[in-house]
Amino acid sequence: MKLNPLTLTILTFCVAAFSGMKAASATSFSVIADGLYNAGGLSFGPDGNLYVTEAGIGGSGACVPPTSGQGDSLCYGTSGAVTKIENGKTERILTGLPSLALPDGTGATGPRDIQFDATGKPYVLIGYGANPAFRDRNLGYTDLGKIIAPDFNTNSWKPVADLANYELANNPDGGDVDSNPLGFAIDGNKLVAVDAGANDLLSVNTDGSNLQAVTTFPQDVLTNPIFPPSGTPSNEPAQVPSQGEEVGSQFPIQPVPSSVTKGPDGAYYISQFTGFPFPEGGAKIYRIGADGKPTIYADGFTQLTNLKFDAEGNLYALQYANESAWKGNLDGSVIKIAADGTRTTLLSGNGLESPSALAIGSDGAIYVTNRGDRPGEGQVLRIENTKSIPEPDSVFGVLAIGALGVAWLHKKIGLTHG
Repeated sequence: MKLNPLTLTILTFCVAAFSGMKAASATSFSVIADGLYNAGGLSFGPDGNLYVTEAGIGGSGACVPPTSGQGDSLCYGTSGAVTKIENGKTERILTGLPSLALPDGTGATGPRDIQFDATGKPYVLIGYGANPAFRDRNLGYTDLGKIIAPDFNTNSWKPVADLANYELANNPDGGDVDSNPLGFAIDGNKLVAVDAGANDLLSVNTDGSNLQAVTTFPQDVLTNPIFPPSGTPSNEPAQVPSQGEEVGSQFPIQPVPSSVTKGPDGAYYISQFTGFPFPEGGAKIYRIGADGKPTIYADGFTQLTNLKFDAEGNLYALQYANESAWKGNLDGSVIKIAADGTRTTLLSGNGLESPSALAIGSDGAIYVTNRGDRPGEGQVLRIENTKSIPEPDSVFGVLAIGALGVAWLHKKIGLTHG
């Protein structure tokens, strides 16, 4: 049985519940945008407004096969967009961006993240989610799998870096050739991106030069993995073991890095979605310091989709679902990790479903793209009252960040949000 390193239908995303955490009843949220199509990353622009990407619904153009080679094809269109949220109103300010999706518009990949550099210049990351060899061969020239620099005034853009082609040419992790860039951060004159299909962290200068792999992420090995029952509906049936098929007690799964942010200690922090069967409690947060090697900063999560630090050094982690996504319960969570390792669940379920990204406002509120896997049903939520949340009874250990990292976190210095 060949397992897809990344399930596109689900990786518009997933998450896990923690024993010992308490959800905070004091937290509330309001919906500030609705009706989005496969909403992805979001970021505040230099004008103070919030910008969110929409991966779109593909289209009736040419198609590419999914990574596993089984299941429905992903078909091309130009339904991707960037939307601005200003004073409670939404406006699509960049349209016609490339998009791939299943026939019903789900499982979409296209515009996945947006960030602004120190001068206010925007950059947008476009996902892909298949073997890069099929991109130019099947679809012709397209900006899928690239980082672009858009001009909102002219509804145009220029490609900056071709991440999918880097995977095709180099395949840093040595596994199946697959590219699906999902998130990136801006660090000075560098764009630092995770490719969930290629299982690596890439760096490229903002002028497009010096594209290279910073590191790759190791496979995980599950002990006695839990799979969906035989016959469970799936767009990619190769992922569901057939009846009588033997699956070993030690089962390797793909790491699937899903986002990157820069910490107050100068290191990069990477969230892990994990590959099929999306083990509950199996996702980690990696830290990558100056030596370029990933170490585990915190673990015990499920299907993480995004990370952000606030100005006080608290790290916020977003779970797509609190159970393995194939179970069908897509209630997600926002989890705060203090510098001392204490974890607090700020919001779990209660309307938070399959969230894909978060941003921290200057007012301390948390903004989340909700229902990020649903065409026409995506939302942006503003989560309030987060400072009045009681801390949980138990503290989970944060693993090995070193004395320097701890010192930096406690200094509460400013940081570049990714």
